[in-house]
Amino acid sequence: MFLARVTGAVVATQKAETMTGQKLLVVEPVRVDPNDRSRLVNAGRTFIAVDPLGAGMGQLVLIVQGSSARLMPETDKLPIDTAVIGIVDTVQIDDVEVFNGRS
Repeated sequence: MFLARVTGAVVATQKAETMTGQKLLVVEPVRVDPNDRSRLVNAGRTFIAVDPLGAGMGQLVLIVQGSSARLMPETDKLPIDTAVIGIVDTVQIDDVEVFNGRS
């Protein structure tokens, strides 16, 4: 499981029939900054994730990869390897809140 920021969306008018109606997001995993544990920084990768939850641009989400991406009822028949499984409200590291999506 990874934290990732939603940085975009993908629109594909031609795709496998099972993917029709699936929302596709561009997500960039983030990690705790090793030099300043009070902030999150980009991990330097980009993925396309199926989003059954309705996340929006700029939100921090939880993603899973591999077979875990197909373990939800919404994704169990899809040919995917990355899925959004949560929309993050807050992240706390060492008693410091490093992200608050509610404010």
